[in-house]
Amino acid sequence: ARNIVCVKANHMENIPPKHKQVAQCYEEFIRHSPLDPCILFHEGGHWRELVVRTTSRGDTMAIVTFHPQELGQEALATQKALLKEFFTRGPGTVCALTSLYFQESTMTRCSHEQSPFQLLHGQPHIFEEVLSLKLRISPDAFFQVNTGGAEVLYRAVGELSHADGDTVLLDICCGTGEQWPLSEIIGIEVVEQAIEDARWNAAFNGISNCEFHSGKAEAVLPQLLSSWEDARPLVAVVNPSRAGLHYRVVRAIRNCKSIRRLLYISCKPEGEAMRNFLE
Repeated sequence: ARNIVCVKANHMENIPPKHKQVAQCYEEFIRHSPLDPCILFHEGGHWRELVVRTTSRGDTMAIVTFHPQELGQEALATQKALLKEFFTRGPGTVCALTSLYFQESTMTRCSHEQSPFQLLHGQPHIFEEVLSLKLRISPDAFFQVNTGGAEVLYRAVGELSHADGDTVLLDICCGTGEQWPLSEIIGIEVVEQAIEDARWNAAFNGISNCEFHSGKAEAVLPQLLSSWEDARPLVAVVNPSRAGLHYRVVRAIRNCKSIRRLLYISCKPEGEAMRNFLE
């Protein structure tokens, strides 16, 4: 792990200009900080990765991850104040951030429950428009990074589901939620902030036929389907992470006679998804 090299990303064609601008500003901030960057946790340092999220509406969210090491609350407060100052009154003002978040993390990745995302400046959420719906996005919520691609994906799911006004859609790993013209939609998602976003999105867009369950799919789904006695046709849509579906989820889907159709969306079909297909 001694050959870690940091290169600038401003030549990359597949990164939006706003993302590169925020990254360059963050680099400038770190260079002037008395605290070191943190690459290998055990070697010390503090400043870690930066996540930038932008929407087609022009919103920009920046999330800075920080390893506290041995710093006390007062020293942490100082660093947060300096970061906020830089992006609201210093050189980082050019980024015009909608939201600036800070997260203390001693692990590779922390959920909001493990270590809260702290809003240092701006709005708690950014907003995106997909298929004429306005959707709210929290820092911890998954959302497709390519909005145009997401619209194509959602239309394809709508068509492939062969759903009509009598169909119940079961959306497993639903994220912030997406709605189709069905009799009912049931969403399951492990990230609590994403579930809050999904409920807000449904209410804001005047959609009342949705219910969302927070928790791991392998815990929620078997319980939900074992007591399923609804006569309406049920279509299940799964969109798991690269780790694929837990076997308890696969078994619950197989055991449920009401599921007439299953749509599996995968970002890496040659990996664990192939095991799921065989199961």
